[in-house]
Amino acid sequence: MTPLQTPHYLIDMARLRANMEKVAWLREASGAKALLALKCFATWSVFDLMRDYMDGTTSSSLFELRLGREEFGKETHAYSVAWADHEIDEAVTYADKIIFNSLSQLDRYADRAAGIATGLRLNPRFSTSGFDLADPARPFSRLGEADPERLESALDRISGVMIHYNCENDDFDLFDRQLTRIEDEFGSILKRLDWVSLGGGIHFTGEGYPLERLADRLKAFQDRFGVQAFLEPGEASITRTTTLEVSVLDIINNGKDVAIVDSSTEAHMLDLLIYRETAKLPQDGDHAYQIAGKTCLAGDIFGEARFAQPLKIGDRVSIQDAAGYTMVKKNWFNGVAMPAIAIRDEDGTIRTARSFTYDDFKGSLS
Repeated sequence: MTPLQTPHYLIDMARLRANMEKVAWLREASGAKALLALKCFATWSVFDLMRDYMDGTTSSSLFELRLGREEFGKETHAYSVAWADHEIDEAVTYADKIIFNSLSQLDRYADRAAGIATGLRLNPRFSTSGFDLADPARPFSRLGEADPERLESALDRISGVMIHYNCENDDFDLFDRQLTRIEDEFGSILKRLDWVSLGGGIHFTGEGYPLERLADRLKAFQDRFGVQAFLEPGEASITRTTTLEVSVLDIINNGKDVAIVDSSTEAHMLDLLIYRETAKLPQDGDHAYQIAGKTCLAGDIFGEARFAQPLKIGDRVSIQDAAGYTMVKKNWFNGVAMPAIAIRDEDGTIRTARSFTYDDFKGSLS
């Protein structure tokens, strides 16, 4: 069989199922429900597998909400930092719950969402994010209501709250301490609700994470306040499942060996630039190379890698952990070919779920 042309994202279904089994175990042991966060991962060609292990989806926009309803089904939570007048009526038709970001949005649209469960975003004024860009508790944050009195004033119109304050948090003790702080500061509100979403960012599918302790803590939280807890795993759902497969197009030396590949950070792994991080590249061997993208952006660099043998033109390089916040952010910068989306089934067979052509590039413009 001819190898699939690069670049392409390659989703490993066996690894995805392993994550899903942890999600399912946590749901059963804790009583919490799990919703896939589409802002992180919305590749619907693998929803058939994920659907069996999760309770539904949570969204950040009208389009994500509709995708969740149409392609995942099950429970749908609708959230947006700000709904528009022309969106709200359609959003309500897809959603089981709608979560407003502010009291002003609740005031504006509560009547038009009267047929479904309604909630507010609660901002606890702290988070685990190490990046100011992604910190929902940064100064003057617009993400949610933080004043208990304002939240109290809405209790006759909402049945739950969403609290998103974790970011790639693999420290259970930190999660425990911060949840205790939420209980202490907002307990009088929580006990008058039916449901509480604790958002995403809890890295509970990572190696060595104490799942049993998390399950017990979630169960105790639900029992104490008489609420149904929801988790919104995005990265936790798909961590370590996907690679970005690229090929070496050229090798130059400008003081160090640089391998230019048929992909781009700006176009295909944008978060590397946004957060100034490096890709997870091979680090096995004595032959060092900088792996760089093919666009005209000078800083289009994936990072430093090491290989057992010298690279040559045409060699394949696998970039790990390329699922979360990648496919949902990919773009046509420089007109670089969009990576296909491929799936490795559990029997080892690789199939193409979607490829992209010049017509897709042209159609994205006008």
